[in-house]
Amino acid sequence: MIQTETTDKDLHVDQRLALRVCIQGGAGAFHEIAARHCFNGQPIEIVPALTFRELIQKVEQQEEADFGIMAIENTIAGSILFNYRLIHESSLRIIGEVYLRIQQNLMALPGERIENLNEVHSHPVAIEQCREYFRKYPQIRLIETEDTALSAKNILDHQLCGVGAIASELAAEMYAMNILERSIETNKQNYTRFLLLQPIGRSKLPPQSDKVSLCFAVDHTIGSLHKVLAVLAAYHANLTKIESAPIIGKPWEYLFFLDFVMDSDLTYQQAIDAIRPITHDLKILGIYKQGKHFD
Repeated sequence: MIQTETTDKDLHVDQRLALRVCIQGGAGAFHEIAARHCFNGQPIEIVPALTFRELIQKVEQQEEADFGIMAIENTIAGSILFNYRLIHESSLRIIGEVYLRIQQNLMALPGERIENLNEVHSHPVAIEQCREYFRKYPQIRLIETEDTALSAKNILDHQLCGVGAIASELAAEMYAMNILERSIETNKQNYTRFLLLQPIGRSKLPPQSDKVSLCFAVDHTIGSLHKVLAVLAAYHANLTKIESAPIIGKPWEYLFFLDFVMDSDLTYQQAIDAIRPITHDLKILGIYKQGKHFD
């Protein structure tokens, strides 16, 4: 379970029965499933946000949400660079992570059959992950929407006959949908990594933390990045992720986002201190415990 620091300012959080967790999308989305895994059965209240930027803002303000959970990379679609930038520019810190297998399901109102569907609605990424399945149903138009779960909700709210949605089992349960076919995604090894976020002033170092997420820039010279990686290797830091993004206003210069796990008795602080002199604008995005994988 995620541990959170309690201060006098946070007493209003503890007095509630549920922690408020902001997600991108509606209730029943894969973000909610990931949030439930992060808090391991602790009561949570889902706070929806239409965009990831709105999610960041709600968690920073703390008026509507205590935590945020954000997708950061997928085994098929790759990294979400925009979200890396949002975290870097925010006052939030990564305090946990979870890996979730994304199983896409075709659903519709009770009584509907696949042969009767004219349209199927879902988020563009979900549609792309299932496009191969629909080749055998050429009569079905695939319509892009803002969210998987909200597509199912819209069918229920408007009682749309002949219309299906691609969403999670949780969405089908919440919006009284009948699952016509399960696991229609083309690639069954489809996992998404989600990050749990909290304002820096209220975050506490989780117990047994062994993973570090940080970002930095380096000199625009030969071998500058190699020097950083060589130092981390010398400290037995196991690099699990590296991503680069252009620095706005500095053509051909890049910000590097890096995750590593400590595989030895040396501390992550020693490794961070060792690379600090050979980097610029180093920022620790989070120190937390490696996340579990859920199927």
